[in-house]
Amino acid sequence: MNELLATAIDAAKLGGTILREHLGRVRNIELKEGQEKNLVTEIDRRSEEVIIGHIRKRFPDHAILAEESGGGGLSEYRWVIDPLDGTVNYTHGFPVFSVSIGVEHRGELVAGVVYDPNFDELFTAAKGEGAFLNGKRMHVSQTQALSRSMLVTGFPYDIAENPGHAIEHFVNFLLESQAVRRMGSAAIDLVYVAAGRYDGFWEVALHPWDMAAGVLCVLEAGGRVTDFAGRPFRLTEKAVLATNGRIHEQMMDVLARPVLPPIVQGGPRTR
Repeated sequence: MNELLATAIDAAKLGGTILREHLGRVRNIELKEGQEKNLVTEIDRRSEEVIIGHIRKRFPDHAILAEESGGGGLSEYRWVIDPLDGTVNYTHGFPVFSVSIGVEHRGELVAGVVYDPNFDELFTAAKGEGAFLNGKRMHVSQTQALSRSMLVTGFPYDIAENPGHAIEHFVNFLLESQAVRRMGSAAIDLVYVAAGRYDGFWEVALHPWDMAAGVLCVLEAGGRVTDFAGRPFRLTEKAVLATNGRIHEQMMDVLARPVLPPIVQGGPRTR
């Protein structure tokens, strides 16, 4: 376990160094095939190449699932990699993005690292050993009521089609919580829940590389992660709910009513 985590940390820092050094100097921005707003840059690919190369030196026989190069290999171990989580932010020079690396053993998450190169924050977790931020143990928040909670979410690239009632859920949580934020990096959203900075996170359409490391951090920090109906989390599930555990049922209740609430006419407007 220590060797897996150490390798993931080193690989994440290598990728993060590339992201930091090239911020504001992206030359090629492309659209992924068949996806109107899903971007990829040469920096995504370069970061992924360096990360995979480092892992291959230590564990040449392990399977890898990476956002840009797909999956390959047959092994009890699988590395799940997002070399740049927050590509749209990155292309705009907005410093909210991360490197995310999770490790599975026989389908169970056993190690995870999320590295934010902008703040030099390293979030790590190992199965049964806790979650840490720059070496200091993390714990989820103690907030008990949804009405006093700060939440975070993200929108899929096809938000115009409103998949999974994403817009209705967003509006419902705006009305039920203290605040809702939208940062643009699911990996950061999840580890911020683990660190107690947010009380809960939900999103309707994620990929395994968006979630793997962050989910383990939340669980090891004492939180709860399920699908929207409360079923056990699976990395193949697109919809995820991650909380401090205390507001989990309250968030599930909101997610169970997808109908857009009526607009209150004549009321105060806030931003």
